[in-house]
Amino acid sequence: MIRVAVLGAAGRMGRLACKAVSADPDLTLVAAVSPSHGGEEVAGVGVAASIDSVKKARAEVAVDFTTPDAVMGNVRWLIERGVHAVVGTSGVSPAALEEIRGLLGSGGGPNVIVAPNFAVGAVLMQRFAETAARFYPAAEIVELHHEGKLDAPSGTALATARRIAAAGDAGRRSAPASQTVQGVRGGDVEGVRVHSVRLPGLVAHQEVLFGGDGETLSIRHDSTNRASFMPGVLMAVKAVASRPGLTVGLEPLLGLDPAAG
Repeated sequence: MIRVAVLGAAGRMGRLACKAVSADPDLTLVAAVSPSHGGEEVAGVGVAASIDSVKKARAEVAVDFTTPDAVMGNVRWLIERGVHAVVGTSGVSPAALEEIRGLLGSGGGPNVIVAPNFAVGAVLMQRFAETAARFYPAAEIVELHHEGKLDAPSGTALATARRIAAAGDAGRRSAPASQTVQGVRGGDVEGVRVHSVRLPGLVAHQEVLFGGDGETLSIRHDSTNRASFMPGVLMAVKAVASRPGLTVGLEPLLGLDPAAG
């Protein structure tokens, strides 16, 4: 039985993670943390205001669904105290990933899994887009999320754009820059244009559009319910102790080589 803590336990994803952990026969929820919701209850566990409760509860793995400005402080705290971390919070930059690698050192201590998206379909969408980037000269990404999402673009969109740019020429074209409305062409991520939509009624959606001579290709993934993320979260919680150092994305857990195209 793996002892699990959830950081950001009072948020949408945090509450679902607490319920999923509690319902899994191989896991036990021992701590739930949310600084602004101390004293409440989630999935039968009292919510603590301080991350100190993670160590007091002897948690082996902590799942972080907090905010971009809090996540790295939490990860540092967990590594220092020997607690494995599964990070689903958006906004973990390449520089932050390098910091995590440095904190983990040569191994033998806690491990960390950082996943831009825990939906299996979203992982496959990124992989398919990386493959398509080898064959098309141009690509753009449209990502759509609920209006409460704190970061834009999403971590999934950033990761997808970087993979497209690294895989082929789609991120290196010189597109017309003229804009009658500033920003209408979206943001530039290593040469790939990314457009962010935030609206009520959405959950998490992303479409990657490729263009070539006389044809287009669209690769789209839709999460219509946040429950779609939970199988990936539970997979990561169960795997993190056996994956030394830092693991980025779910592909290694699914038996897929992230470098393959």
